[in-house]
Formats: sequence, structure tokens, C-alpha cells
Amino acid sequence: MAYEIPVTQARAELADLINRVVYGGERVVVTRHGKPLVALVSAVDLERLEELSEPAEDHVDHVVSSVSTVRETAAVRPERGRFGIAAERRGTTGA
Repeated sequence: MAYEIPVTQARAELADLINRVVYGGERVVVTRHGKPLVALVSAVDLERLEELSEPAEDHVDHVVSSVSTVRETAAVRPERGRFGIAAERRGTTGA
């Protein structure tokens, strides 16, 4: 949860707010008349936000690529069912 502070108070305490964000891992929301105006977040949080806001097409391409890889792997080495393995074992050890 973010720490909220009025803009007038934030001006006077900017250095302390920056320290809270950088060293305390807090997020600070600066308000005007009780409404959110801006937020102070760490550079790491900003990078995460930017990654999340990548165009949806990039995410779709990544998913399609992953699914294609899974299909190729499955086609190369098909898995045998539990009963197929048991039947093979009986066939090779039986008289």
C-alpha cells in the first residue's frame, strides 16, 4: 500500500520521501485536494511497470513461440500411456 502525502508537504519533505522510496521500498502518492496527483516509485518498480505495458502483440508472439516449442518437443518424443508401458513389459517378460 502506498503512503499518501499532500503536495505542499511533499515539497518540504522531498529528500525524505526519496529515501523512503529508495531505501524503504515504499511507494509514495502525492495528492492535491485529496486526489492522487503523482507517484514516487523506485526505478525497479518503474521498469516492471514498463514491461507490463508492452504492446499485447509482443506477449502474443511470445506465447505463440512457446506453444510452438512445446508442440515440437511433443512431436519428437511422444509419451506413452501408463497402460502402453505395462503392456510392453508384459510382452517382453512373458513366455
